[in-house]
Amino acid sequence: MALGKDYATQECSLARALEIVGERWTMLIVRDALYGVRRYNDFLVHLGIPRAVLAARLGTLTAEGILRKQRYQESPPRDEYVLTERGIALWPALRALGLWGREHYCEVPLRAYRHATCGTEELLGPHGECPACGIFVPLADIELLPGPGLDPDPADPVSRALLRPKRMLEPLEIEAPVAGPARP
Repeated sequence: MALGKDYATQECSLARALEIVGERWTMLIVRDALYGVRRYNDFLVHLGIPRAVLAARLGTLTAEGILRKQRYQESPPRDEYVLTERGIALWPALRALGLWGREHYCEVPLRAYRHATCGTEELLGPHGECPACGIFVPLADIELLPGPGLDPDPADPVSRALLRPKRMLEPLEIEAPVAGPARP
């Protein structure tokens, strides 16, 4: 029996959510957007995703109100993708999947999260709580830290930028490539 292409016969909120975010690249795009990636080319080089797939996923996420397009350049016209409240609400699901993946498939942590506002050096608890001040930390107050399992010299500029601590949701500062020596 052929596998269906949707979950139309399922009366379940999880099935309905999977209609939108269940494709293999979608949650990685949302994860990158939470990290501050906003531009098409940055998603493309960081994820290694085919262009057509990225364009389709960004279109779906925009149509579903998870991302919104925001113009950052007029000539030529260029847009970036910014998470909406609906997109930000996916953070607990991504956090839970990340913790599950770390526990079962990752020997060395790749990323860590800390409450930036209170200045604690302790990492967030499994439900996003700050161990120092005891509150559930809003996403904009979370600092993303590189973990010891990350490649210290990654090839792509997004991965290099993510080696520096930064707040979640803030646009990622990507360094321009260094030009080689001038040709005579």
